[in-house]
This record gives sequence, C-alpha cells and structure tokens, in this order.
Amino acid sequence: MANNESMKTMHDRDMQRVSVQSRIMKWVVKFFTYAFLLIMALIVLFPFYWMIISSLKSLDEYRWSVPSFWPQTVMLSNYVDAFTEANLGRLFLNTLYVGVVSTALSLVVTVLSAFAFARLEFKGKDLMFGALLATMMIPGELFTITNYATVTQLGWNNTFYALIFPFLVSVFYIYLLRQNFMQIPNELYLAAKVDGTSDLKYLWKVMIPLALPTLISITILKMMGSWNSYIWPRLVANDEAHRMVTNGLRNAFTATTGDVNYPVQMAAVAIVSAPLFLVFIFLRKYIMAGVSRSGIKG
Repeated sequence: MANNESMKTMHDRDMQRVSVQSRIMKWVVKFFTYAFLLIMALIVLFPFYWMIISSLKSLDEYRWSVPSFWPQTVMLSNYVDAFTEANLGRLFLNTLYVGVVSTALSLVVTVLSAFAFARLEFKGKDLMFGALLATMMIPGELFTITNYATVTQLGWNNTFYALIFPFLVSVFYIYLLRQNFMQIPNELYLAAKVDGTSDLKYLWKVMIPLALPTLISITILKMMGSWNSYIWPRLVANDEAHRMVTNGLRNAFTATTGDVNYPVQMAAVAIVSAPLFLVFIFLRKYIMAGVSRSGIKG
C-alpha cells in the first residue's frame, strides 16, 4: 500500500510538472507571437507616423540634420496651406465625381453580367465566361496602349469620359458576384418563373438583397480603385479641369520653382490618405464579409 501511494504521489507530481511546463510553453509562445506582431505593426505604422509628424513641422525643423521624432512647434497651418496651394477642393470633387459615376455604372454592368452567367441559359455561356476569366491572366498595363488609342480616336482626351468608361467592366467583380449568385438555390428562380415573375424583378427583389454584402464590397473596392488611380488619369486627363487627386498632389508641389515646402506636401498627402484610412477602419468587415460569402461554388 505504501508503495502504491508513493507511486501515485510521484505520478501526480509528474503530471503537475508537465502541466506547469505546458502552461509555461504556451505563455512563451504567446509572448513571442505578440512580440513579433507588435514589431511588425510598428514597422508598418512608422511611415504613417512619420508622415503625420512631418506634416506638423516647420520647414527649418524638417531640414535638421538629426531628425526629431516630435515637432517642437506644431504647425497646423500646414494643412490650411496644403488645401489651398494644391486646390484640394477641386481635386476632391473631380475624384468623387469620377468615383461615384464609374462605380454606379460598373455595378449595373456587373450585376446584369453576373446574373446572366449565374441563372440564364444561352448558347456558349460557359465558353464566354471562360474567355472572360482568361483575360484576368493578362496584365492590365497591356490594355493601356489600346485603350489610349481608342480614347484618342473618340476625342475623349481631357474629358471625364476617358476616366469613366474604359474601366466599367471588371471580370473579377463579375466572377465574385456570379459565385455569390450561384449559392442562391435555383429552386427560388424556378418558383418565381412559375409565378410569372420577370428576370429583372427576381434579380431586384431576391438576388440583389441576398448578395448585398458582396455588392457593398464591390462598391468599396471600386471607389478605392478610382481614388488611388494614378497612371491612367495622368495619361488621358491631366488638365486642371479634370485632374484627379493623386496627380493633383504631384503637380501642385513639383510644377513650382524654388524649394518645395515638404511639411506642406506631407500635410496634403495626409489629407488625401485620410478617407482611405476611414474606409479601412469602418468598412473592412463589409469587404471581408462580401468576399467570404462568395465562396468557390460553380
């Protein structure tokens, strides 16, 4: 009996030691994991932090040989100067107009195309959809020359038409929404057809509400794409009346002679970047929800 009790005591001690070691290992792994994530977060956030503090410095402080990590004198006036010097009001309106109009028209094209490929039956549907998917393997830069030649022939240079119409169709968005539509039971469509419901009414009343998260994601991504567009607007519409916000920042601070006021330039960049930060912070869950709901069916 004494030996059995002794063995049981030793077994309990071993189990307690293993349990303590296991908890220590979990804490060590968790510590290094969070330490690694913290370091990576600091590396990612540091350029944004440097942009903000640089936008609040004076030009003399900005040119110090040893940079300061916090401005001695907070120059909020840099933001006022940036807004007026870069004419950000006009740039924001141009970009917002192009973004809203192109997004609305792109949604119409995407919804109708996705519905046709998901529910309608017509000859060559699979072949046509496969051909569309194949275009996704072609880099978008290769379309620049042909799009530019087409825009020039139509006389659309330095117009909003050149900024809106060439990129209304997105094969990726059509594919994304089509996959979402494919998850809706086909029995609903057949039942609606038996009741005499038209295709457009079924699309508006049933499919669009069910696919709303994906549509929200497409809307956000399309607006962000219009906001960040740089090469194409600079190529076809870089005049004062149609200039987008990205090109406007570049022209506002490089076309002038003399020294560039870098703190004011950083303030302008911060103002332009703020809407994207707000979109990411408040709407990221809608982007993820729309993409995750699309699945891989079909």
